[in-house]
Amino acid sequence: MKVFRVWLSPLGNNCRLRVDGLGNAQWLLNHLGHSFIFKTAQPLDEEAGSSFCSFRVAYDARTPQRGLEKLLAAIPEVQLMIEPA
Repeated sequence: MKVFRVWLSPLGNNCRLRVDGLGNAQWLLNHLGHSFIFKTAQPLDEEAGSSFCSFRVAYDARTPQRGLEKLLAAIPEVQLMIEPA
């Protein structure tokens, strides 16, 4: 799989992940579900007129914001972009 961009936007107790490409977003959601503690995320939201998709993931005590950032940064296919809160 090729490298794709993922923007992480902190939103209080959760974050929004914006992914370049529907296939990449589905792959990432599946990958995170297997290697990450979260079991639910909001459904994928395709942005009209673009190739971007987004979904939200809730933080918890076992996986805070910094933990999610580290996990995403460790995925070779992901080029992580942090957006300000």
